[in-house]
Amino acid sequence: MEIEYRIADGSDMDAQNSLQRIIIFFFILVDFSTAVFAGPTFIYGEDFNLQIPAGPDAGKGWMDDAIIEVNRHATIYDLDVGITLTHTNVFDLHIFVQSPAGTRLCLNKYNFKNEFFKGEDYVQTIFDDDAEIPIEQGTAPFTGWFRPEAGSLLEIFDGEDAYGLWRLQIYDMWYWDTGTLERVELIVTVCEPTALSLMALGVGLTVLFRRRRT
Repeated sequence: MEIEYRIADGSDMDAQNSLQRIIIFFFILVDFSTAVFAGPTFIYGEDFNLQIPAGPDAGKGWMDDAIIEVNRHATIYDLDVGITLTHTNVFDLHIFVQSPAGTRLCLNKYNFKNEFFKGEDYVQTIFDDDAEIPIEQGTAPFTGWFRPEAGSLLEIFDGEDAYGLWRLQIYDMWYWDTGTLERVELIVTVCEPTALSLMALGVGLTVLFRRRRT
């Protein structure tokens, strides 16, 4: 029986080595890359008619939670929160947002000892970490974009799954003044993992390389 031996020439060896290097390179990037890119933005809004504080005889205290449902699983890249409410003196209000995972952040509150002012309402107020004006420098009705109070950045929610029930919570710390929460919006920008992009690019290059060899 005659046995045929085939010795790979230099070009075949170079091609195989190049292909191996491509595959190894992209698997390393996929395994170790932790960077993310911003993906699409979704807005989840709900209209409400919640008294602040809850009940006509409450005097002061908590509003019933405003619950906003996010119906898709997606990793948060950036979160902004919009609110519209009427209130006879918003100085009295402590405003919080809580994620489905239980992470809770104070968007705004004031110290009655040295920050007292008279003013009404939040009108289409957007809390955004990247806003130029901090909420402390705003004036009621705070229409537009503002950074949350100092030390309370919404980036605390980055990386969480947006899916589930979010809560906007308001505490009215003083008697007599009352109001109504009218609307809440969650502006959710989701992540696009770098790893997925690299995997797609790596597969594409590998296929192209094989076609060129044939």
